[in-house]
Amino acid sequence: MALLLVQHGKSLPKDKDPEKGLSDEGIIDVKRIADAAKKYGINVSCIKHSGKKRARQTADIFASALQPAHSVQEISGINPMDDVASFADSINSGEDLMLVGHLPFMEKLVSFLITESIAKPVIKFQNGGIVCLDKDTDSHWWAIKWTLMPEIK
Repeated sequence: MALLLVQHGKSLPKDKDPEKGLSDEGIIDVKRIADAAKKYGINVSCIKHSGKKRARQTADIFASALQPAHSVQEISGINPMDDVASFADSINSGEDLMLVGHLPFMEKLVSFLITESIAKPVIKFQNGGIVCLDKDTDSHWWAIKWTLMPEIK
């Protein structure tokens, strides 16, 4: 099972869009990463996102490129300050899943899945980037399998 975690693309400031939808730069970055993921043959069965506009827009761009077997779905529990431990317990390891959400939740989720602690940062996300985790079937430990980021700096 692969768990692909995505921080939404760069968003507009609140004074330009009260819902903070994606900026032009955010749309371009997400499309570029989504197209690269498609070229690499990345498959997901489902894409789930938070209820925030920028996460929904990011999920829709990825869905257009990756054509998930199941629909794009809005879910609760992955907003910026939501509890990662309770969400981690709900992850179904039987499907390749993409989650589109926010910081600090995404970084804390990776830390929790790998180290069982949110206090130990493991990776820095970039807006629109993908962090792919894989769960070892024997040990049941999670590990970072690969990342695909808009900027390499």
